[in-house]
Amino acid sequence: MSGSVAQEPAIELRSLRKTYRKGKKTTVAVDGLDLVVPRGRVFGLLGPNGAGKTTTVEVCEGLTVPDSGSVRVLGRQWGTGNDQEIRERIGVCLQETKFHEKATVRETLELFATFYGNGRPVDEVLALVSLQEKADARESTLSGGQRQRLSVATALLGKPEMLFLDEPTTGLDPQSRRQLWEVVRSFRAGGGTIVLTTHYMDEAHQLCDQVAIIDHGKVIAEGTPAELIRSLGAEHFLEVDVDTFADKVRPADLRALPGARACEMTAVRAVLTVDSVHVVLPALQHLLSSRQVAIVGLATRDATLEDVFVHLTGRHLREDGKP
Repeated sequence: MSGSVAQEPAIELRSLRKTYRKGKKTTVAVDGLDLVVPRGRVFGLLGPNGAGKTTTVEVCEGLTVPDSGSVRVLGRQWGTGNDQEIRERIGVCLQETKFHEKATVRETLELFATFYGNGRPVDEVLALVSLQEKADARESTLSGGQRQRLSVATALLGKPEMLFLDEPTTGLDPQSRRQLWEVVRSFRAGGGTIVLTTHYMDEAHQLCDQVAIIDHGKVIAEGTPAELIRSLGAEHFLEVDVDTFADKVRPADLRALPGARACEMTAVRAVLTVDSVHVVLPALQHLLSSRQVAIVGLATRDATLEDVFVHLTGRHLREDGKP
């Protein structure tokens, strides 16, 4: 493989557009989206339901044909005679996969292995996802986490260069989530590329080298998790609950505190975005005391990817409504 080919992105999308029509209604799912996914990375796609991330992933997987735009996956284009080659080089794990309930784990993997000419041995894949002890168990007896690891195992059988994981840990217990995280890290350590969609911000922060936030069919922010958090202009939040602010303290008073960047306020609660908690806190306590406002609760926390999303769009990741 030449150096130029080795450096070619795993995915390159330019001016991607996809609309859906139902009767007289037209929905723009992807609206001129540009995205580049480097090789050898875990790349996260974040966004609320309806943002366009699933359609974007389905286009990359060859499941959906775009209306317009350029789509390159591992240096190839769907629909130009390269479809079979692309399919053999990628692995796809849907959020939920139905298997034959009476088939054993081994029988399921042996069936999927027949789809590939030169795939991994079943026992090797069982070890990759830590399902050796369940090899002879029927699918119907598996836990949710084990079933999801089986789904990932089917995606690994063909020795893919790139994995698409669509919310792979939704509904799983913490231990099962961590086990799947280790599968992701192992695949990346072997040089593989992963495109991950998730609603869990801790998961994106832990696993992703790079993140793109999609809303209304466009990429609205992109970078490493740390870069996106720094883009807020401050990395900490100070949350204070009071008996009542009434007319004693206004948002402008809180924003004027030393080290405060922004403030969201209700009648009994304020959330300050701050540079340094130890600078703002004494000034906040002095202000509230002098205005005879009683503090009933106080907490600090670090900024998260969800804070970035709310800052950019005005809504939380699981909300479906418009900002």
